[in-house]
Amino acid sequence: MADFDETFDWVVVGSGAGSMSSALMMRKAGKTAVILEKTKYVGGTTAKSGGVMWIPNNRFIRAAEPDESAEKAITYLDAVCGDSPDTPGTSHEKRLAYVNEAPKMLDFIISEGVQMERASEYWPDYYDDLPGGCKTSRTVTAKYFNTRELGDWESRLRPGFLPVPARLDDGMQLAFVKKSWKVKKIFAKIAVNVALGKLTGKHYTTAGAALQGRMLQASLKAGVDIRPDTPVKQLIIEGGQVVGVEVERNGQPWRIGTRLGVLVNAGGFAQNQTMRDKYQPGTRAEWSNTPEGDTGDMHVELERIGGVLAQMDQMVGFQTTRSPAFATDYVKPPGQSLTGRPGAILVDQSGVRYLNEGGSYELFCESMLIRNRTVPAVPSWAIFSQAYAEDYQVANNWVGKDQKPKDFVESGYLKQANTVEELAALIKVDPQVLRATIDRWNSFVDKGVDEDFGRGAREYDKWLGDPYHQPNPTLGRIDTAPYYAVEMIPGDVSTYGGVLIDAKARVLKADGEPIAGLYACGTTTASIMGGVYPGAGASVGPSMTFGWIAAKHAAGLDNQY
Repeated sequence: MADFDETFDWVVVGSGAGSMSSALMMRKAGKTAVILEKTKYVGGTTAKSGGVMWIPNNRFIRAAEPDESAEKAITYLDAVCGDSPDTPGTSHEKRLAYVNEAPKMLDFIISEGVQMERASEYWPDYYDDLPGGCKTSRTVTAKYFNTRELGDWESRLRPGFLPVPARLDDGMQLAFVKKSWKVKKIFAKIAVNVALGKLTGKHYTTAGAALQGRMLQASLKAGVDIRPDTPVKQLIIEGGQVVGVEVERNGQPWRIGTRLGVLVNAGGFAQNQTMRDKYQPGTRAEWSNTPEGDTGDMHVELERIGGVLAQMDQMVGFQTTRSPAFATDYVKPPGQSLTGRPGAILVDQSGVRYLNEGGSYELFCESMLIRNRTVPAVPSWAIFSQAYAEDYQVANNWVGKDQKPKDFVESGYLKQANTVEELAALIKVDPQVLRATIDRWNSFVDKGVDEDFGRGAREYDKWLGDPYHQPNPTLGRIDTAPYYAVEMIPGDVSTYGGVLIDAKARVLKADGEPIAGLYACGTTTASIMGGVYPGAGASVGPSMTFGWIAAKHAAGLDNQY
């Protein structure tokens, strides 16, 4: 038997949401658990994200919509994901495990004191037009959280992008503050809550940091041993079974054994340019929104001991725009809403429109990269006119007539011209082609139908548009001088490939058999959704669920929860 410095029942690598749900389950079973995080912050990519979980048939949607069911959900996932030799990470069996177990996982963490709510009553599935698709919302988030409740651990929680006392859904509506008194009231309420928080010594956060703050709080209360600054260097195998890990502790090797198994939830490889060049050529680490620790170390280690990597060309694309603050912004300036609003389109470097700007961000970036193989499309150009600039922000800034940020203009980021033809010259495309593209778009707006790509046909497209713009929230003309263009690139919020697992989250060898004592979840794995993103939270939800499934299986509690 290997000689260990200490031993736990359950050893978890990485501190994302799946790690927390797993450790909580193991503590519920009366077992010891340790979470090992290589960076100084706890929370992983989840803490930096929106923290949304896509959980069909959850308690909140069932309460509002009794016709929601597991049957509808699996029908949808089977229709969206399908089965293909190119996406071995997904299967009907694994999708069904997710549909059946995710609502139970949610009920479990709520029972452990993690306060959750329906993210919105209106946040449709990304392919809501397919069988079983939801046109309301299957999304769930944590309630906003006072990080002061963590005490000394507050400084260890990875910061989020929205440190305010607000529901995530309310925060997203602030984009329409110029258009609605309802949204103005939301803004005022948030402002009052921020002021009260300062007066009372509270520090609120929402989105992913709220989820991970609450999960960290529950894990600490349950007695989970959590260790930042503790990178795992290798998995220890004895007799074909994973029996522990070797970590770096205070600069020295330290061996930790396990009685029940190791769960690897160490994120993806978005910050490793060498791996990106190998598996996802044409993408860049500096375009990613993942934390600094997302370097694929455990992908390499899992492959070394016999795990099978798959779907490594996939990422959770999240389009962004390289504004002057791009290199310093904690979260890259969002591009999805930029081209999803009415009055904006995306064109490649030939001046041609080539996709539905209102769809899934994952599909948007995938389409951009595919287009770039035949026509230069990285970067592409977001095109809009003055009417758009007066109504919506660009890269978190207003760019109307008297509002243009000085650095937008001086850096050359914001291209501006009095005519379409002059704009074409600035972005080096054929003026006749760009004019034809815009004229064609305007004709679709007048008809109320995007005849090329169907933008606005799905409920999700409309959600991404402007509810105060009618008759179609996502269709608007580009015809008011001056005209503008900004770059768009295929950023991401994570890679989407990794080791193959089974429906119990066990890591599989090339022969399809599990590696004894080894489990994985999250973006360390080849996504159980294949190469598709079915709805908001289709990474966090599965990570939390399969981490929970892994702990149940290792503890012998498959049938008790």
